[in-house]
Amino acid sequence: MNTKTTASHTQQACRNLCLVLGDQLNLDSELWQTVDPEQDQVWMAEVLDESQAVASSKMRTWLFFSAMRQFAQTLQAKNYQVDYHAISEGLSDFSVALEQAIQHWQPQAIQCVLPGDERVRQLLEQTAKQHDLKIHWLPDRHFIAEPGEFTKWMANKKQPRMEYWYRYLRKKHGILMDPENQPVGGAWNFDKANRKTFGKGGPGLLEQNAQTPPLDAESQTLIDQVKADINEHLPNLPGNWGTFMWPINREQALTSLEEFITYRLPQFGDFQDAMWTGEDWLYHSLLSSSLNLKLLNPREVIQAAEQAFKNLKAPINAVEGFIRQILGWREFVRGLYWQNRENWLTFNALQAENTLPEFYWTGDTKMRCLSESLRPVLNQGYGHHIQRLMVTGLFALLWQTKPQQVHDWYLAMYVDAIAWVEIPNTIGMGQYADGGIVGSKPYIASGAYINRMSNYCQHCRYKPTEASNEQACPFTTLYWGFIEKHQPLLSKNPRLAMQVKHWNNKSDTEQKAIQKRVDWLFKNIEVV
Repeated sequence: MNTKTTASHTQQACRNLCLVLGDQLNLDSELWQTVDPEQDQVWMAEVLDESQAVASSKMRTWLFFSAMRQFAQTLQAKNYQVDYHAISEGLSDFSVALEQAIQHWQPQAIQCVLPGDERVRQLLEQTAKQHDLKIHWLPDRHFIAEPGEFTKWMANKKQPRMEYWYRYLRKKHGILMDPENQPVGGAWNFDKANRKTFGKGGPGLLEQNAQTPPLDAESQTLIDQVKADINEHLPNLPGNWGTFMWPINREQALTSLEEFITYRLPQFGDFQDAMWTGEDWLYHSLLSSSLNLKLLNPREVIQAAEQAFKNLKAPINAVEGFIRQILGWREFVRGLYWQNRENWLTFNALQAENTLPEFYWTGDTKMRCLSESLRPVLNQGYGHHIQRLMVTGLFALLWQTKPQQVHDWYLAMYVDAIAWVEIPNTIGMGQYADGGIVGSKPYIASGAYINRMSNYCQHCRYKPTEASNEQACPFTTLYWGFIEKHQPLLSKNPRLAMQVKHWNNKSDTEQKAIQKRVDWLFKNIEVV
């Protein structure tokens, strides 16, 4: 694909300037129902600020640019006129890029599917308005819920709760429902069956390594060029140049889906919460980046999992648990993001004011659970949901980190991070900064949880059962410090009130020793 700008061409007018953003790489988008290749111009741009002003890691940027360029090639093969601007052109931000496009193409109107980031939507809309143009925002039909459906569902609800939204969508769409419209297997979820650990023997030899098949020569050439462009024009991005393992087109994404359904879904349910030293992928799907770039449609992913159950290829706890992540959680957080889009980054219900430790960006820590969970993030832009919530997210919560800084890190470092999904998960689920919009309680735990769900603690210098001495696990120490500080809040929560009682049952000597160790940690985190 020729990624040079068309701005040097003779100025010409078009009917519609059709914007395609980096997370809109699907041919079943509503946009393609209206585009006329003879009259309309497709526009795509890689801009500096989307990787710098809003931090984006090497791997995340590498994936986005590669998938965008590949999609532009697909569009050109279908005879669409694509005005593609590569990072080598040095366009600073979407405002500058779109302004140039408007001046060149002189469109009668602008069309774009609703972005997954309110910040980007406002930026594009303001730029268009300066040129007396209005962007026609098309509904995003990628998701299972209809536009506005979540808001209607919430109208008579006091609090949003994912479980009931999930049940509503399952009934409406007949997913994992029996002929009497009751949940298959007799229960709405099988979460209690999805908490197994590997035991002393570990996971053993995994039948199929969770990685994308080797890229074809054309795709390899493309990603090599993208990497060279990033090195030249965005040399200071965080993270490392790990092995590229992510689908960049629909065909590769479909292959990854088939491999997951065949090889890893059957064991996913049992071990979805388990962790193990040196095993970064285990039985997880690694499909979230393909879903969020829209290389895959959630309907086909759900159908593939449900069909595996019908064909007796995967058990109900695995299939239901996987479908719940997509039909339940993914749709839920998207609804919440748009409902609270103006307020997310102002939330700080716990008044957390500490700085995110530097080791989040470097991986340089002696805490084995964190070093194991940070390594795949820094190298491949990935961590599965328990590593995110109960290791990296948990430590940031117990550290009482400023929510904005935690958000900045998650958005930057994960290849599947887009505002609509990352912000509610981080600000709400991970940090409880929203005061309970996403989840009903802060997700806090001591080192005992990590010890139960992994073998990380066996290889660590710190002891999960200790809270106050030099061998004390920082998670355990900070856990008690968090409970002590937030007693009024936690004592009102039926799921956490007992932990406050446990703290108050400790002797005065033990409490003071823990508080002393908490103070030491806050002063010496760089050596922990």
